[in-house]
Formats: sequence, C-alpha cells, structure tokens
Amino acid sequence: MTRQIENAVTRAQEALERTRSASPAEVEQWLEAAAAALEAHAEELVLLAAEETHLPEGRLRGELTRTVFQLRLLGAETASGRHLDATVDHADDAWPMGPRPDLRRVNVPLGVVGVFGASNFPFAFSVMGGDSASALAAGCPVVHKVHEAHERLGMRTADVITKALEAASAPEGLFTAVTGRESGTALVNHPAVAAIGFTGSARVGRLLFDQACARPEPIPFFGELGSTNPAFVTERAWASRREEILRGYAGSVTLGMGQFCTNPGLLFVPALDQEARKVLSAELSEAPRFPMLTDRLAADFGETLDAVAGGEGVETVLTGEPGRSPGPTILTTTAEHVHRKPGLLGEELFGPAGLVVEYGTEDRLGSLAALVGGQLTATIHSETDEDPGPLVRLLEARAGRVLMNGWPTGVTVSHAQQHGGPYPATTAPGTTSVGTAAVRRFLRPVAYQSFPDAQLPPALQEDNPWRIPRRTDGGAS
Repeated sequence: MTRQIENAVTRAQEALERTRSASPAEVEQWLEAAAAALEAHAEELVLLAAEETHLPEGRLRGELTRTVFQLRLLGAETASGRHLDATVDHADDAWPMGPRPDLRRVNVPLGVVGVFGASNFPFAFSVMGGDSASALAAGCPVVHKVHEAHERLGMRTADVITKALEAASAPEGLFTAVTGRESGTALVNHPAVAAIGFTGSARVGRLLFDQACARPEPIPFFGELGSTNPAFVTERAWASRREEILRGYAGSVTLGMGQFCTNPGLLFVPALDQEARKVLSAELSEAPRFPMLTDRLAADFGETLDAVAGGEGVETVLTGEPGRSPGPTILTTTAEHVHRKPGLLGEELFGPAGLVVEYGTEDRLGSLAALVGGQLTATIHSETDEDPGPLVRLLEARAGRVLMNGWPTGVTVSHAQQHGGPYPATTAPGTTSVGTAAVRRFLRPVAYQSFPDAQLPPALQEDNPWRIPRRTDGGAS
C-alpha cells in the first residue's frame, strides 16, 4: 500500500463520519462551491488543458461548462432529497399478512469512493467529472486517481477544488487527488475503499474490475470500458437521404479526432457504391485534425486500425495518414464476412476511423444486430412511416441508449440520460455514469425497524425535518 493512498484514504474515512449526517442542503453547498471555483479559474484551467491535451480551446471551454452544469444539476438533485428514496411504513396491526412493525428505509452513502479519471475528457470525466461529482452528491468522500495524460491539469484542478471545499466548510479529506499507476492498484485494493468509478480502456478496466472482485471483500466497480456504437440504416432511409446520413456520420465519427466513447465505429448500410464513397471522402477531407491526446493512444489506434484493415474480407475505402494526428480512415466489409468473423464488430477503433458493413438486403439486419455485443449506444436511421420495432427490440437488449435518426456523440446531462450498457460497454449495466441517476450508484438502502423517533436519521423522523419527498404507507407524503 503506497503512503500516498494510505494517507488519502485515512483522511477520507475521517471525512465520512461527517458526510453520513450531512443534510442535503449542506451537500449541495459543497457541490456549488466546486462549481463556482471551476468557473472562477476557467481561463487558467482551459489554457493548461489546451497545452497538455492538444484539444481545441472551444471544445475545452464547452467541456468545462458542462462540468460546472453537471455539478449544479447534481446539487439540485441532492437538495431535493429524491436520491434518498426515503420510505416510511407505520406499524399496522391490520396488515393483511399479519401485524406489521414500524419500518423505515433510506439510502445511505456507500463509503469512500475511488475514481479513475479518463484520458479523453480532461474536465467532464476527470477530476471533478461525473464519477467524482455523483459520489460527492451521494455523500461519499472521493479519492481521485489523476490520469497521466493531463496530470498537471488534474493536480491543479484538484488544488482548486480542495481549497473551494475547505472554504465551504466541507470536512477535510472529502476530496483528495493522487497520481501514479501504483496508486491506482493500491486504491482498488485498499480495504476501506467501498466502490470504484472508472472510465478508460477495456484492457485496464477489466484488470481493475477483476481486482475489485478478487478482494477478500469484493466491492462494486462501475467501469465504462468501451463501445463500437453501431448505426443501422434501413434501405428506404438510405435511398431517400443517403448524403445527409453520410454527412452526419462523417461529422460524428471524426468528432474530437474520434476519441469519444460514443464514437459510431460501425455503420450498416445496404451498399457503399462509388457515389457514396465520393460523398464520404469529400466530407471526411474537411474534418478538423489535431494531435491525439497521447502518443500511446495514437500508437494503439494505429495498431488496431492496421490489424482490422489487414484482415481478410476488409477493404480500405479511405486511407488516412498515420501518426500523432492521423487522417480519417474508412474501412468496409460485407454481412457475409461479419457472420464468419463476428469478433470484427467488437474491435473499437478509438480514433478517426469507422467500419462500414454492407448488408445487401434489409432482412439481414436482425441477424447482424444479434452479433453485436454490449454497447453504450445503438442508432437506427429509418423513415417516419417505417416500423423498425423488431430491430429496436434487439438493440435495446444490447445498448443503454437507442437513438432514432441522430448520432450518439452528444451525451447531454439530464435526469433521463442513460450512459451505460451491458458488458463489455460497462461492468454495471443497471447504472448510468451521466445524469442525476448516476448518484444512486454510490448509495445503499438501510431499513430501521421499531426505532424511537429521536434515534432515526433525520430523513426518516416523523416530522421530516429535511422536508424531503417520502413514500408513506404506500402513498406519498
């Protein structure tokens, strides 16, 4: 166990004693303090992020705005008390299955949460991104492992956040940042860590997931590991608006140099004829280019792309220049080949590249969709008077978010958002890492039976001092 992790987790444990009894209003104040601090230091942080990640300044400003909004939305959710799911069943001697004792249930913080920052989102999925923000909203102290792709930015952001929390009278140790690969392993193994939030590669995520499960006391591992995000185009949609679809696909597959977990890496169309190839090539030639986040990411992208492109049955439609700032690449294959080699559909091209599958006739779409593994998203392009119901049913069993006539690279932060999916997209398909429901990952229910009112948590006391919504005797209070 590294000294850095031991110190951070010890302080977080001490902070947990106070967060367990913090009111929803107090927690909201802590999140607001963090949001305001990020706004106040926006210029400094964006410039540092641009220098360290090579991402465009406009993209970084938008991402910081999203991060601040997310903190405030989660703060408002916390203040409402809805996440506590407080439920009161009064004693009832006439209960049909026999006398019922007084039972009251409420969600409580899981405990200290370890969070791994993502390489591709230096703000929104990093130091004070979705995992950290939702864990804090649940009342859980956070120990954050900063990603080495933007370590200076991460540590500076953490310094801004810790000072803001201190000024807001949050408990010391509520949020701590650590660095180094050894610290990541030690964080997952520390016996006082109650859960892990992770966004990253399938290889690293699976190693840490297995580690979390192999502990003497296994802990929840909320990991986002990768997705190829298939998009299916019906024959009629392809015939009526092929160019529009190709323009949208080109913009989505190259957005942010393809370094999005929702990058639509698979496109299923009837056929990619010469005219369609010309349209796609023309659109992709206009795509912005800049260095990928790290040399390692660029190298991994190049290696995976070469392996897929060099495989039997795969043709290169558009070849992009290799290197740290690679040009867009489009590959194509057929439905017949995919049925012979279904593993091809699971190869994530984390960069500006995509694989177009020519399916021929629409009666093959169902069997192709059935070959797709767990996904964050799946998309259908069809005409308004078509009924793609059978395809929808197949895809909703495989993806956390199903889109109609759109593209998946925009992930808004809202109450209804679902950013998760069956493995290998995530390790916890019943949860989301974006939106207000993300808070519930870091809570667990506790029921109190026959307690004196004064000894109950405030959320369950009879006069409801926090004034939160509760379900009482099967109805609402």
